[in-house]
Amino acid sequence: MKRSRFTEEQIIGMLKEQEAGMATADVCRKHGVSTATFYKYKARFGGLEVSDARRLKALEDENSKLKKLLAEAMLDIAILKDVASRKW
Repeated sequence: MKRSRFTEEQIIGMLKEQEAGMATADVCRKHGVSTATFYKYKARFGGLEVSDARRLKALEDENSKLKKLLAEAMLDIAILKDVASRKW
């Protein structure tokens, strides 16, 4: 997945500017993002504070590591079953 050029703090700052009454087009123009990107950020980070966003990022990282560990364990089990099922 491509990394965002903005940090979670910057994205939340953009969303707060728009919530404060600034027009969405003006916020997008000021920060150099498209309106589609802005609304994608709003769907993901809308209503979050900076600390919540950091926690969300940490949980996503931990989740991806656990998924990788699970996939490796399942692969090891499949290999062991394959070896055990052969007749010598």
